[in-house]
Amino acid sequence: MSLKLGFSRLALVAALACAVGPTALAAPAGPAGKIGATPAPTGPAPVPSSPIADKATPTPPMLPDMTSYVLMDAKTGAIIAEADPHLRVPPASLTKLMTAHLVYQALHNGSLKMDQIVPVSVAAWHAPGSTMFIDPNSKVTVNDLLHGLLIDSGNDAAIALAEQVAGSQDAFVQIMNHTAKKLDLTDTTYTNPTGLPSPDLRTSAMDVAKLSRVILQDEPQILQIAKQPSYTWDNITQANWNPVLKVDPTVDGLKTGLTDESGHCIDATAKRGNMRLIAVVMGGTTWASSTSAIEALLDYGQHFFTDAQIATKGAQLGLLQSSLLQAGSVPVGAQKDIVITLPKDEAKTITHSITYTADLTPGVSKGEVLGTITFSAGGQQLASVPAVALSNAPKASFFTKLKRKLGHML
Repeated sequence: MSLKLGFSRLALVAALACAVGPTALAAPAGPAGKIGATPAPTGPAPVPSSPIADKATPTPPMLPDMTSYVLMDAKTGAIIAEADPHLRVPPASLTKLMTAHLVYQALHNGSLKMDQIVPVSVAAWHAPGSTMFIDPNSKVTVNDLLHGLLIDSGNDAAIALAEQVAGSQDAFVQIMNHTAKKLDLTDTTYTNPTGLPSPDLRTSAMDVAKLSRVILQDEPQILQIAKQPSYTWDNITQANWNPVLKVDPTVDGLKTGLTDESGHCIDATAKRGNMRLIAVVMGGTTWASSTSAIEALLDYGQHFFTDAQIATKGAQLGLLQSSLLQAGSVPVGAQKDIVITLPKDEAKTITHSITYTADLTPGVSKGEVLGTITFSAGGQQLASVPAVALSNAPKASFFTKLKRKLGHML
């Protein structure tokens, strides 16, 4: 069979599958996994907890169909809810998050360009599992492949990108693991750029959330691809694998994963009110159960927590009074903005105290660190930041000191 005829047959299969819906486009059985129900988790359900909740905050949702989960605030990195967050599990196509991150890093440093044509190797062409249907004759760009990677979850796209970035899959995997170590993804080991099953390929809900936060900070443009409901390549249209996009307009990414071994895994991010949340569920039995779990986590975060800006750089929070200064005082504020995630009921009770440690004898320069500002609520310390002078404050002159001394004597 010629290459052209073989490809046309694949295109026909894809077109027919897409016509009856995204869940019908199944990866081949066996190592690549399949669409449909996976066995329910065995043993007791992981116990949920919220590291930043207070006594008035309800406990996080119980999700017995999941093996583990994490709910993180994308801005602050605070963990709002978790259940067995460091359980090492197969990531399936959530592996492609790191593949995408390294591709964007290559775009940032100039070694790749979005409109660059990428050669398609035989290895990429014959990749099992989900595919965007490229072949060695395809004229495909980095931009095309990123769409195929994130929307179609194409293993062929992952391999083509990995080979373009690093020269080979093996070299790319080494970069993946080096980057995971640098990002403190302590539960993660990569063995390929696709997520196809491998005994040593493991990650955790916590590591997926941490990596997602890095991606959202460094490559927010990924959402412009990840939120698209479908992608068409060479007249083949495939629906986005992320089922949460269809039921929740606040969700705009990021990735899903499914093999027989991993279960139905979803990494979703959503803008809810003043917060951007990252919800990761692992090991779901069906897409419906994993979608419901994601919604339960996002709702929990939105209803009971908030991002509060407790300090604004340049805003006065105190006044340091001293006879050693010409003006007798200097306004004091935080060295930087501070935003923290905390229960909504605590946001109204935040207090701060300032401890001064600076020697004021030589006077004070604007921006000079004078001590520490500590923020608290409910009897617990929330954060601390250097306290800085908001203006220059020269030392008191001899005559000013004399005048003040005489004033005290009278």
